[in-house]
Amino acid sequence: MRWPRWWDQLTLKWFVRDLDIRATLIANTVQEPLQEQLAAGKKAKIGAFFARITQDERLYAVGYCASDQSTALASRALPAEILCTDLSRWEELGDHLLSSAQGPLHVAVKPMTSELGPAGKLVLIHDMSFVTRRSEETKRYVFYFFMALAAVVSLITVIIAQLSWRGWMAGMRSLLRGEGLLRQPEAGAQVGRSEFKPIARDLQRLVRELEAETRARDESQIVWTPETLRAILHGELRGEDVIVVSNREPYIHQRRGDSVEVQRPASGLVTALEPIMRACSGTWIAHGSGSADRETVDRHDRVAVPPEKPAYQIRRVWLTAEEEAGYYYGLANEGLWPLCHIAHVRPTFRSGDWAQYVAVNRKFARAVASEAKTKAPIVLVQDYHFALLPKMIREELPDATIITFWHIPWPNPESFSICPWGEEVLAGLLGSSILGFHTQFHCNNFVDTVDRLLEARVDRESFTVSLGGKLTAVRRYPISIAWPPEPELVQKDVAACIRDIRRMNGLPAGQKLGIGVDRLDYTKGIVERFRAIERLLEMKPEWIGQFSFIQIAAPSRSGIEEYQHHEAQVRAMATQINARFGREGPPPIVLKVEHHDAKEVYEHFRAADLCFVSSLHDGMNLVAKEFVAARDDERGVLILSQFTGAARELPEALIVSPYDADQCAAALHLALTMPESEQRDRMRLMRGLVAEYNVFRWAGRMLLDAAAMRRRGRLIGKGGGRSV
Repeated sequence: MRWPRWWDQLTLKWFVRDLDIRATLIANTVQEPLQEQLAAGKKAKIGAFFARITQDERLYAVGYCASDQSTALASRALPAEILCTDLSRWEELGDHLLSSAQGPLHVAVKPMTSELGPAGKLVLIHDMSFVTRRSEETKRYVFYFFMALAAVVSLITVIIAQLSWRGWMAGMRSLLRGEGLLRQPEAGAQVGRSEFKPIARDLQRLVRELEAETRARDESQIVWTPETLRAILHGELRGEDVIVVSNREPYIHQRRGDSVEVQRPASGLVTALEPIMRACSGTWIAHGSGSADRETVDRHDRVAVPPEKPAYQIRRVWLTAEEEAGYYYGLANEGLWPLCHIAHVRPTFRSGDWAQYVAVNRKFARAVASEAKTKAPIVLVQDYHFALLPKMIREELPDATIITFWHIPWPNPESFSICPWGEEVLAGLLGSSILGFHTQFHCNNFVDTVDRLLEARVDRESFTVSLGGKLTAVRRYPISIAWPPEPELVQKDVAACIRDIRRMNGLPAGQKLGIGVDRLDYTKGIVERFRAIERLLEMKPEWIGQFSFIQIAAPSRSGIEEYQHHEAQVRAMATQINARFGREGPPPIVLKVEHHDAKEVYEHFRAADLCFVSSLHDGMNLVAKEFVAARDDERGVLILSQFTGAARELPEALIVSPYDADQCAAALHLALTMPESEQRDRMRLMRGLVAEYNVFRWAGRMLLDAAAMRRRGRLIGKGGGRSV
């Protein structure tokens, strides 16, 4: 250890002062016996006297000078530099240090007095080597002291930090639970706690803003692909199993004579989720509705898909005819579907349908519990068929992270209050950890509905709902499609698609072509679409015989009377328009009420000059995004209803009201006459957005939020995913 110079000088001054005091004391002590011996003339014994005195280890030598001219009487060790003739100089210098072979020496000259006056001078020389030893010992002891002090301080610091951390963590747990500073004080408790409520709210707001900012920054740097999803699952979620629950299955096995045909249903939900399951290799639980579904499963009702390259499993749940009629056709599609869509069809609610709906939701909950590989799986519940399922899964698997996505719109509180079991539906959905909608407008409607109908705490700042002490986050997750499209969907050249689709439908080579792809559902605005085409031909007769519109309408819910009536209306309108404007040339409308696989649909997209999406009320509408994805030639025009969620994401489309036939007709004419350069500019912008905000991002955002929720749940000591 290196000590500063000033410390050595200070300690030296202390020791010199002590030696000077000691020299004075010795001089006063030996003065009387020394004078007696001098008076008796016993100078020979003075040397022996001095020798006895110098036995003190610190006293190096002693000398006596009777006058400046005399010879010193001294002990043997008196240095040669000390002469009686120089004592005046030593005395004038005061304390002086003398160097020698033994080390530094302290020289002190003390005059001796008697009753008659001065009687010579006594020279006392001290050995100062002990100073060095004492200084080193002092340094060593000081060093040890500071080391011990540092150890004690460190120990105290660790103890205080540990106690502080535990206290801070307890406080954070309380804050995250909505307790602590925000909780009302109990009787007899300190009332001053309420003064900290604004600070607690600010802290919670800051945490949310930092999380949102970090997530936004991270998302902007992520290229969303299947590999990205796998990385999230294995990194953020530690590879935990993912279970998807939906009514419709992604692959249906149908018997065709002696063979079994595999179909992929025309469903936006399947289009969105199927690539996610390929990326995650999880389990998809769905209703087995195909005529050959039972033949293709194993003894556990599972089948690996896709057939050509299995990547995940379907677990099929079997429903009786009564269950399907009440749960699916009844409450789900005659009750909740029209209730949530502003499509002017009155919802029908029957108590028998409700009983079947509850029973089927319970059956699916048991299936989820049996398929879960851990106590805390990630469960993605899909759509309005399973409004009760989140709460039921929560009862079976308390630690599960349940993400429910509502694919259709959510109505305002006044409309939803029509439902006789509205409170049960809301309570079921609030069993979710996260509840997702396509648009913020739908999130707002849901929160307003809960606030109106339930005794629940709604936080509109964080968009969370607390029911029974459990929090549910209500979030906006705009759904999308896989990007890039599968290679086989776009491998056929655009020119070949244009040629083949026109030939296949008996249309001239130069015919302008529009395309519509929908389920045969009254919410899709197919009737309004046909009216717009009719109005176009009325306003712009030059398009008669020059423009045809192919409508692919997949049969849907044909067991429901309202759908039967709608199909009859669509067929009748197509026949009427063709009879009026297609007598001497190609038909204005080519109606195909049949199933088309994805490859056939993409061929139509690539061959068309425009795509018309005229939904009367839609959650998102993925047909619009599929048309954009299909047009790698950057051609074609998208006409999009303002009542779709996609209209908020694709403003470069021609946005119309499907109820305004004149406006839609004008949009059709504009699309058919739009320059290629403008088509290219619009399509590039839309393709860029669909590429960036693809289905993997949709799923990834939900999974990232689930991962953050699970980390927070572990932090505050709760089960997976119920704390927000």
